[in-house]
Amino acid sequence: MKRSEKLEQILLKVQKPGRYVGGELNVVVKNKTEVDTRFAFCFPDTYEIGMSHLGMKILYGELNEMPGVWCERVFAPWLDMEEQLRRNQLDLYALESGDSLREFDIIGFTLQYELSYSNVLNMLELGGVPLCSKDRSGLSGIVVAGGPCACNPEPMADFIDLFFIGEGEEVDCEVVALYQRFKKEGRGRQEFLEAAAQIQGVYVPSLYDVAYNKDGTIAETRPKKNAPPKIKKRLMLDMDRAYYPDRFVMPYIEIVHNRAVEEVFRGCIRGCRFCQAGFLYRPVREKSIDVIDRQCHALCDNTGYDEVSLSSLSTSDYSDINGLLDKLLLWADEEKVSISLPSQRVDAFSTEMMNKIKSVRKSGLTFAPEAGTQRLRDVINKNVTEEELMKTVNIAFAGGWNTIKLYFMIGLPTETMEDVAGIAKLGQRVVDAFYSNPNKPKGRGVSVSLSASAFVPKPFTPFQWEPQDTIETLHEKQRHLLRSVTTRKIDCSYHDADTSFLEGVFARGDRRLGPVLLKAHELGCKFDGWKDCFDLKVWQKAFAACKVEPAFYTNRRRSFDEVLPWDHIDYGISKSFLVRECERAYQAVTTPNCRETCSGCGAAQFGGGICHENRTDLV
Repeated sequence: MKRSEKLEQILLKVQKPGRYVGGELNVVVKNKTEVDTRFAFCFPDTYEIGMSHLGMKILYGELNEMPGVWCERVFAPWLDMEEQLRRNQLDLYALESGDSLREFDIIGFTLQYELSYSNVLNMLELGGVPLCSKDRSGLSGIVVAGGPCACNPEPMADFIDLFFIGEGEEVDCEVVALYQRFKKEGRGRQEFLEAAAQIQGVYVPSLYDVAYNKDGTIAETRPKKNAPPKIKKRLMLDMDRAYYPDRFVMPYIEIVHNRAVEEVFRGCIRGCRFCQAGFLYRPVREKSIDVIDRQCHALCDNTGYDEVSLSSLSTSDYSDINGLLDKLLLWADEEKVSISLPSQRVDAFSTEMMNKIKSVRKSGLTFAPEAGTQRLRDVINKNVTEEELMKTVNIAFAGGWNTIKLYFMIGLPTETMEDVAGIAKLGQRVVDAFYSNPNKPKGRGVSVSLSASAFVPKPFTPFQWEPQDTIETLHEKQRHLLRSVTTRKIDCSYHDADTSFLEGVFARGDRRLGPVLLKAHELGCKFDGWKDCFDLKVWQKAFAACKVEPAFYTNRRRSFDEVLPWDHIDYGISKSFLVRECERAYQAVTTPNCRETCSGCGAAQFGGGICHENRTDLV
């Protein structure tokens, strides 16, 4: 990366200059005279978080393999670096070239969580790019966005020229190829956007008008200029043929997940009713064992990592997990590489699996019962019993573990204070199980961590119509949880209710939140997912200035026939299925997982994955 003398001086004044220097091992640097399209991949959070994100690693590698394309990385500068950039009148720049954000043809953001939205605006401003789509002209500087939050793009509609709906491996490249052609032909921005809108998985918000009812709900979303009335998601049906990098850019500083990561499958068979990802990424599509093995080995060879994390929404649900581990351990044992399964099901953990994953180095064990009582676990369709949890922790204790972390949610639909207290009681049962286990580790005590996040209703889930608990109610439940813990063997933590409130506003918001976001940016909001930076009072000022009532989006129950802001986006899951699942939740009736029986969610329309596997084992 080119660095001016002024920038060199700045880097001496910031806490972690390694975030901003570039030049890491495996970085891609190209000759600018030999490329025609430059793509800035922007992660709206710090370097340490962005460099841990698998999606960025995949698309960075894939785009850089396209002829004539150079993809570079841009991360949100921390407060000290932003202050220095502004004071010295320097633009936010890409790590590979050191060029300003304003010099790129396409500026892409990944929207992984709603609380990063203010950082998107801050990065655009720091890079000298007009914040609002309507203020940009010419073909260069097209601002695009994808990721899970793009499933409801409306709160960001004023700022993003083009959204990618669904999985990006194919659609991103198709849009970039279209841009290359339009640039070569000297055509304009509006013409490009109208053409891009015809690609499946592309949503151009400026080609849609939204009308509202007198009560503030949406009357309709109308397409114009031949834009499709429904935008259907894109997905990779054949995961064995999907692009996957054989090397990662190696960071200079410690990042959140500093290890090799191998994606083993997409989607989830379970259908937990609160889990947005479990519905967005349907149907389940697995990679074959041979492909996973080859990709894992290549990553270790090209990076030097000695740990491989097998990534998915529920890795222990891989159809032949033991066979996969056997294959990997043929070389991992010899090369002293550990295999970790970060997402494990309580009901899928076994002695055999335990022995495999601790064969090189013991990894931590984390499980997610999600709710403290069986009634509430049935409401959310967790399909895990307390007996299964006790069986699993006893296997772990007998295998030498003495530290267990359990994830829960507070504020779930139909939840009572008895359910909240049930979280502490379940933790106590785990503690008791340790001391009554004859094969527990000798000479050591047990440590059980209970982590309780606040439930936020999300689009494309059976709970998308549900009201979110108020901040006051969440605080009351959090206090009740702490009072219910009666032993020092249990460590209890919970997420901030204020940030969950703002997350809820933007998760189910509409275009009227655009001016609020712009106002909050003007008032200095940024890094809202960070406790050090978030200030709800400032956001309340922004809502008041724009005459928007946030409770309309968070604490209001919606009727099943209300037009939702994301109804023109099609993720392949039928609304009738989601309604049916919501009604079953109120009856505390569970739905079998996708390998047991098909529940008719609508994902079979894509023509692949688990929906079309040979299911001779089912009656």
